[in-house]
Amino acid sequence: MQLIDIYLDPSKVFTALRERPTFLVPMAVMVAVTVGMTLAYFLRVDPAWYADFFLTMAGNEMTTAEMAQAKQFMPAAATQGYIAAGAVLIVIPLVYVIYAVYYLLAGKIAGAAVTFKHGLALSAWGSLPGALGIIVGLVGALVMAPQTPQHSLMLTHVDPLLVQLPFDHALSSFAKGFDLLVFWSVGLGALGWKIFTRSSWTTAIVVAALPSVLIFGIWLLIALL
Repeated sequence: MQLIDIYLDPSKVFTALRERPTFLVPMAVMVAVTVGMTLAYFLRVDPAWYADFFLTMAGNEMTTAEMAQAKQFMPAAATQGYIAAGAVLIVIPLVYVIYAVYYLLAGKIAGAAVTFKHGLALSAWGSLPGALGIIVGLVGALVMAPQTPQHSLMLTHVDPLLVQLPFDHALSSFAKGFDLLVFWSVGLGALGWKIFTRSSWTTAIVVAALPSVLIFGIWLLIALL
């Protein structure tokens, strides 16, 4: 089964995808686990605590009266969860489409026969390592104490796995958002590109790593500045 083989024997999966690219199954998996984790968190978190936490983390110094007024306009935690879950249904497919366009353009530049559907397959199947981290977060959300920050459930991220930075630290957002499983995904992307295009490993690694290097590089630069 390809959902298992992508972790244990990815070469077999990408060889099959080269002839018959598919993407709906991994996309559905990513959407399902992300929606599940989002709803599990927001439906279990303490609403009053979360409102205070959210406003405090926004970084604005507020008086008690200002916080009380701001809370009146904030959606309830459960409502925020449903909104976020709905956004997942749009964001994940959109990200795959953007990556597919990137792979399509990279193929044209390299003179390789990479179709848009091949790009979708590469981006969707290559992203599945991230599902493991989200599943860990889902399990954490189901057993967490009600007053738990969401980022603390993402145990494959730099923060909290390697460091625990205060929210006012310059690198806090970057550390909390950087999933170490991205290295696995880049490796799968490189393997898939190599099999799809029969290119060298060097070319494949550059093509697969470039989007992540740009995204996280710019993010890190902004944080440092």
